[in-house]
Amino acid sequence: MKKVSMLDLKLEYEYMKEDIDSSIEKCLEHQRWILGPEVEQLERAIAKYLGVSHCIGVASGTDALAISLRAMAIKLKEQEYFDTTDEIITTPFTFTATGDAILRSGARPVFVDIEPETFNIDTSKIRQYLANCGHDKVVGIVPVHLYGQSCDMDQIMKIAKEYNLFVVEDVAQAFGGKWRQKKIGTIGDAGAFSFFPSKNLGGFGDGGMIATEDDKIADIARMLLRHGGMDKYNVTHIGYNSRLDTIQAATLLAKLKYVDELNNKRRAIAQSYTERLSEIPGLACPAVLPDAHHVYNQYTVRITDNKRDSVRKSLGEKGIGTAVYYPLPLHKMKVFENRVILADKLEQAEKASREVISLPIEPLLGEKEQSLVCESLKECIKDVQR
Repeated sequence: MKKVSMLDLKLEYEYMKEDIDSSIEKCLEHQRWILGPEVEQLERAIAKYLGVSHCIGVASGTDALAISLRAMAIKLKEQEYFDTTDEIITTPFTFTATGDAILRSGARPVFVDIEPETFNIDTSKIRQYLANCGHDKVVGIVPVHLYGQSCDMDQIMKIAKEYNLFVVEDVAQAFGGKWRQKKIGTIGDAGAFSFFPSKNLGGFGDGGMIATEDDKIADIARMLLRHGGMDKYNVTHIGYNSRLDTIQAATLLAKLKYVDELNNKRRAIAQSYTERLSEIPGLACPAVLPDAHHVYNQYTVRITDNKRDSVRKSLGEKGIGTAVYYPLPLHKMKVFENRVILADKLEQAEKASREVISLPIEPLLGEKEQSLVCESLKECIKDVQR
């Protein structure tokens, strides 16, 4: 039985093997494993790629979010953490790290529902919460560019300006994505990126990056990742041990030159999927905003009528890898009980968690494998509808 995995990192490694091996070999020669030269080289290279003044490497995408928010608290409030009465608006349909980072910054998450078509935060719901519930406690917004597609950043930045809010973009799944002609992660006050191996730009372990135009945010972030100070024996803030590993930086440097090529391959596969699957009853293909350059960290469809789990099981039996991002919205998790504000009933987020399924979007996936995914999905949906 032919199998199609969600992601084939071995295939990608072979595709870039010469560059990756050469980059890692330089680390073996210089043996500077903590903040070696590759870390600064990667920061400069990604800053140039994104078109920002500062990029700061950190140990994970989670830390990129947490440190960005801590830096905002120190800059705006001149204190280590936000107050528990401070509110930060975000989506419940995301990975735990988004809400967790807000809690770790001292603030309280406000969960706002999503758009059913894009799965991203509904900007009309943000405005509704600010208008109806008072906005004196809200300090910022954390939009999540889910699955590789930008949120409506025109509306988010307009709201932020109107209510004097900061914006920290969660770009964990969208490296290389754009809103209009601007790279996402560079539109708000800061952008937080993840280099987890499955990301569009992924390392051989954990890693993350903060991007910002703000000199003060950059300076604070650099202190926070080094235990809270530029001088490790005389620290200024409550910090973290969150340095980006040299070997991860070396790997990412080698892979960075391929990121646009592989993103374009992802986009081509997504287009092929949509053309083949768009007319299937009981299935909804992902919608793309006209101003968004989607980079498809995931190709996520909806399976309606409570058939998602049955379809997924059948696909697994046929050897087709799938994933569910996410089976439980954040407000349903115990860690967030009594610690968050629900802007409304969050019905769309809950509905999406019951219906979404992500298909293989390995950028080096061949035509035969793409056809197999689509034909298998069609068969499985027909079977469960009988």
